[in-house]
Amino acid sequence: MDFDPGAGQDVGKSCVIVSMGGKKIMFDCGMHMGYQDERRFPDFSQISKTGDFTHEIDCVIVTHFHLDHVGALPYFTEVCGYEGPVYMTYPTKALAPIMLEDYRKIMVDRRGEEEQFSTLHIQQCMKKVIAVDLRQTIRVSKDLAFRAYYAGHVLGAAMFYVKAGNSTVVYTGDYNMTPDRHLGAAQIDRLKPDLLITESTYATTIRESRLAKEAEFLNVVHTCVSKGGKVLIPISALGRAQELCILLDEYWERMNLKVPIYFSAGLTMQSNAYYKLLISWTNQRIKDTYVTRNAFDFKHVFPFDRTQLDGNGPCILFATPGMLTGGLSLEVLKHWAPVEQNLLIIPGFCLAGTVAQKLCSGKPTRVEVDKRTTIDVRCQIHLLAFSAHTDAKGIMDLVRQVEPRNVILVHGEKLKMDVLKARINNELGMPCHNPANHDVVEVPSHCLFNVEASKELVSLSMSSYYSSTHSAMEDSVTSDRCKPGIPVEGIVLTTNSSKIKLVHPFEVPSVLGEPKHDISFS
Repeated sequence: MDFDPGAGQDVGKSCVIVSMGGKKIMFDCGMHMGYQDERRFPDFSQISKTGDFTHEIDCVIVTHFHLDHVGALPYFTEVCGYEGPVYMTYPTKALAPIMLEDYRKIMVDRRGEEEQFSTLHIQQCMKKVIAVDLRQTIRVSKDLAFRAYYAGHVLGAAMFYVKAGNSTVVYTGDYNMTPDRHLGAAQIDRLKPDLLITESTYATTIRESRLAKEAEFLNVVHTCVSKGGKVLIPISALGRAQELCILLDEYWERMNLKVPIYFSAGLTMQSNAYYKLLISWTNQRIKDTYVTRNAFDFKHVFPFDRTQLDGNGPCILFATPGMLTGGLSLEVLKHWAPVEQNLLIIPGFCLAGTVAQKLCSGKPTRVEVDKRTTIDVRCQIHLLAFSAHTDAKGIMDLVRQVEPRNVILVHGEKLKMDVLKARINNELGMPCHNPANHDVVEVPSHCLFNVEASKELVSLSMSSYYSSTHSAMEDSVTSDRCKPGIPVEGIVLTTNSSKIKLVHPFEVPSVLGEPKHDISFS
């Protein structure tokens, strides 16, 4: 029922293929930010040897706009040739092309790498996307339907409940079970699906309170700039960026500080415009204050100009990309890292092999960017997990809420996933798997079908039940519908019209038109 071309025992290039009820669904189509070779994209040849993906995949569902979930989509649709339906929420459809174009510019225009997809590919890809609303039931075909649920994490992120025939699955993508400054907590019904596929980025971590992290962040930033230092915060342009901008903007206003706060120009200005428009996807606090002041109209945050790179005086800069794999954040690091009074804050998860991850390992004095480039590191380095992913407690809470029959863990590190897998097995008694990439996992689905029961069977079964429980309910006994939870024992018969009928053993001869035979024992 499940196959992983990506994100199996790894964080990156999320792409999960689920076959159920005669249908095949691709959940997410991401890239791996830690690789610059063919391992960057999922191995699509595992899906179809002939390359006919349109007839192989019934639909693609993308959970949110982060590149590890949507980064390979233009390549899959425009280069590989998939022409089937692609679904995502309205905010994801608005923001995904911004992220994709920013990535393309960094890798091709600035680093001179071979182009995997063009600006035109991104535009053509987005034309194929069908936008959906939360809790809206979408019917892809006669036997395939799905519904989106609020996931928190980033603006527009959604978890998806899919039903194909009688088989059901919930795919979470990335989610957050606790609210933050601009988003609410994930919300989903008790769906009891055959399978829950959940992310497990922080499979063994119980995070400290948000307020404690925010206080620590504000303290280290304020301390650095008060001593004349510069603060570099490499970050994804969408999501944590807006969260930390709200935090700093409010603090600067409260403390009447004049130190400039900068943001990578262009990309963030464009994305902030969408954030202002998509207020309905934020938390209640943002909605309540929207009439008097839009929280994304920052008073103290300004676009960054490269001429300010070596300027005098303290400042704070939010720069993309978040893992220092290239672009402005890496360029600024080369200028600011050799200065002791400066500060580098890494505010989230770091993939192995990235510059950000190397800087988090101990206290490096030099870091290798590539074979030709190394950076002297004398600045302070502070790691603060301002992650939008749920922690181990949140994952367990979601599993309890959804009540699946089986669980599959993706988007995590193997050793930590093994610990969480054991917890789900032991504490919740649910079969749990954490497959590697290209592994196939088969899980049983719960098959429901309608059976026509004879009136005689219902009446006799209920009479027997109530007499055995010493319950006198004459009106129930004469009912022509069996009460839920009452055991029924009968003979299953199929008719020429393929209908299934359940009858009492006494009725079988007359229904089949056969004589009744009695056996006597002496």
